[in-house]
Amino acid sequence: MFNEFKKFLMRGNVIDLAVGIIIGSAFGKIVTSFVSDILMPPIGLLLGKVDFSNLFINLSDTSYPSVAAAKEAGAATINYGIFLNVVIDFLIVASAIFLLVSQVNRLHRKPKETAKTKECPYCMSEIDIRAVRCPKCTSVLGEKCLNII
Repeated sequence: MFNEFKKFLMRGNVIDLAVGIIIGSAFGKIVTSFVSDILMPPIGLLLGKVDFSNLFINLSDTSYPSVAAAKEAGAATINYGIFLNVVIDFLIVASAIFLLVSQVNRLHRKPKETAKTKECPYCMSEIDIRAVRCPKCTSVLGEKCLNII
């Protein structure tokens, strides 16, 4: 059982998956920082100096100046600003992954295989696609070759 587990772990797919998860996690942190530290402050400034991470609906009777203060007091809040940040995070990650996967797929496309043989319509034998006369039954093939006779 240990040897089977070792074989499973050493297969390329498992190692590739582990590397992908680790890199994806690090990429997610970069995108989160990009959204919250670089992208959202200018957008908030353009919308009237709004800090999206502090947009919330207070469900309690007491007023709180920020989400952190409300959380510290244990108040129930709907943190829609943080949710907006997470949605923008997701959209950026999803679009980056889409672009990456589409480029990888474009590079790995297999060329269309063209037929190398065709069937003689008279004797039904398989012949080279370039043939103008069937080597088996000697019939002339195709309209463009009728003047050969």
